[in-house]
Amino acid sequence: MSVTVRSARPEDAPALGRMGAALVRLHHAYDSERFMEPERDVESGYRWWLSRELKRQGAVVLVAEREGRVVGYVYATVEGRDWNALLDAHGELHDLWVDESERGSGVGALLAEEMIRRLRAQGLPRIILMTASQNEAARRLFARLGWRPTMVEMTRELGDSGE
Repeated sequence: MSVTVRSARPEDAPALGRMGAALVRLHHAYDSERFMEPERDVESGYRWWLSRELKRQGAVVLVAEREGRVVGYVYATVEGRDWNALLDAHGELHDLWVDESERGSGVGALLAEEMIRRLRAQGLPRIILMTASQNEAARRLFARLGWRPTMVEMTRELGDSGE
């Protein structure tokens, strides 16, 4: 029962929508003010988004498949120089999701390593990512795979402050 990591295809869209929606819900549960609220049909929104990214130059969308079933995905992009973020050309890892039943089996590492290989082949010197501060498992995985903390995102809500 080995896992195959491959480029995502249009027929993977339902699985990508399901997993992307789970990612949205998880982040919203971490901090409902910071992260977007899952819409009633967030699966369709994420399916549309990742299906669009499959066709975009500079986007990498990979899936992990076990016995014909998609059990995880990773989504990254190639980015140019960014003066706001003080970054030269780089890759950005946006999403990494593994179904709960597959966690701890190495699927996340396989997805990340194949994404790294593909971005390295494009000559990129580094890959950056953001992960929810509360997502300890993801932070441990990324650290084990060689990422280091470099920035801290801080959020302030601008609602009524009484001033």
